[in-house]
Amino acid sequence: MNIEGVEIEIIKTNRRKTTSIFIERDGSVRVLAPASVADDKIEEAVRSKQYLIFEKLAKWKELNKGKVERRFVNGQSFLYLGSNYPLSIVEEQDVPLKISRGYFMLDKRYLAKAENFFKAFYKEKGAEKILERYRLISEGFQQRPSSIRVMELRNRWASRTTKNALLFHWKCAMAPVSVIDYIITHEMVHLKFPNHSPQFWDDLDKKMPGYREQADWLKNNGVRLSI
Repeated sequence: MNIEGVEIEIIKTNRRKTTSIFIERDGSVRVLAPASVADDKIEEAVRSKQYLIFEKLAKWKELNKGKVERRFVNGQSFLYLGSNYPLSIVEEQDVPLKISRGYFMLDKRYLAKAENFFKAFYKEKGAEKILERYRLISEGFQQRPSSIRVMELRNRWASRTTKNALLFHWKCAMAPVSVIDYIITHEMVHLKFPNHSPQFWDDLDKKMPGYREQADWLKNNGVRLSI
């Protein structure tokens, strides 16, 4: 579906009871709709909210002005758990990439594949930190996930599968621990309330009072969590 040059992806699923419009982190527009709703009804609903789509796209463009284009050169800063660490390219070390003495230290021999090693670092360290925080947070929940994985996700910080596995983007490792706590808590509440219903937000507020501060941080700074 195309509205004034904006391509909109329509996804119909049995898991949806209402039609919702999402602006993804890459600026693409997706519509999730119940499988039972006819295509012309979905198009009618989307066109009725056309002004909201363009309003959200304008906000997305404004937020993306803060995007950082990082290069693998000495002095370039990279985020880890909310803090900036400048990159230092060294001649030789015991591992391709590590944090030491306040620096991300990259062995020069692996410079050509630096992005791969950064992703591997964030996946490994992110998994350790998420599991550590999950063990603390899960004490307040009855529902538990079938598994927890850190991986590359398309346009989500985290998601819940139909089998109640929780998936987290490796970029979460760049965020402050308080924001990681929010992402984990958000997904844990989804184990009980799959959709963003009023009950979901009520339960999230009970489990994490003040969550809006962390949600706003992620909304305003998420574009900086990249390599």
